[in-house]
Amino acid sequence: MATKELTTTNQTALDTQKTEQLATSEKFTNKVLKEFGGNVAGALQVTDYQRTLIQGYFIVIDRALKTAEEERLRKNANNRDHKYDNNLAVNWNTVNLNDLALDLVHYARMGLDMTQDNMLFPIPYKNNKRDIYDITLMEGYNGIRYIAEKYAVEVPTAVTIEVVYSTDTFKPIKKGKDNRVESYEFEINNAFSRGDIVGGFAYLEFADPTKNELIIMSMHDIEKRKPAYASANFWGGKGKEWKDGKQVEVELEGWKDEMVRKTIIREAFSAKHLPRDPKKVDDNYQYMKLRETRYAEIEAQAEIAANANATMIDTTPAPAALPETAAPAPTVDTDTGEVINAGSAAPAPADGPEF
Repeated sequence: MATKELTTTNQTALDTQKTEQLATSEKFTNKVLKEFGGNVAGALQVTDYQRTLIQGYFIVIDRALKTAEEERLRKNANNRDHKYDNNLAVNWNTVNLNDLALDLVHYARMGLDMTQDNMLFPIPYKNNKRDIYDITLMEGYNGIRYIAEKYAVEVPTAVTIEVVYSTDTFKPIKKGKDNRVESYEFEINNAFSRGDIVGGFAYLEFADPTKNELIIMSMHDIEKRKPAYASANFWGGKGKEWKDGKQVEVELEGWKDEMVRKTIIREAFSAKHLPRDPKKVDDNYQYMKLRETRYAEIEAQAEIAANANATMIDTTPAPAALPETAAPAPTVDTDTGEVINAGSAAPAPADGPEF
């Protein structure tokens, strides 16, 4: 009986928390739409579904802010010299809501759902010039595919992405006078010991097979697209760790296979291989492309921050924090936006204003 009563009490508490969160997300949605309306000309129209997407954005961003605040406090605690501490708390009161509102409404009108796996990720970073946190929204590989297919002249019926290792057998079959369909042969010869990565490929299939396209990328091609300050935590190779109060060079395994796969995905769904339809391109798409230019400017700094397992990025140079001994907070691949290390249980809601 006691166990049943405890279960009922816990469920009631969860239901109350969920109701309060939904109420706050609705207030946040109204605030976002108000901020957006104050920055654009003309009447703003969003559907009920788009409002729901914005409410979902609040839930995910709120969690990201709480995680970033925990990381800020941890890094401050581990600083040997506290003059390098970051004293700006991460919460809704210190977020650049004006710019965020513009981004959120455009992404909602495009239909990207932040609550879905690898669709869209919020990355808070500190703008030291303004002493505020900007939030960059990065598409995950599912977001990249969604946008490409939404605006493509023709949507492929199937897409195959493969990383090729040294023990695999890969044979491209190119178009020719005796072969009207581009294709390939691929075989994994040793699934448990595939050797070194030598490249990869994507295969786009269309309703008309003669339009099928094989995209081959060698490791040289992939390395050219690798960010200049790519983190060894992600790509593997030589990295730095702190041991016994000293920074030492170590060989990190990283997630090279995933990084290679994401690079191939980004290439396959680019406008180069899936041209955008001018009739489908709208203001939301144009806005996103303009924002990508700004994101590119901070991408290098995002990679630098990733080397320290950071979740926040300073947009002006600052002395690097000294080593942390605690487990790293969740990190985000800034190339595609995918969470590499999801961390532990979801944090509690971030402190902030009543929207």
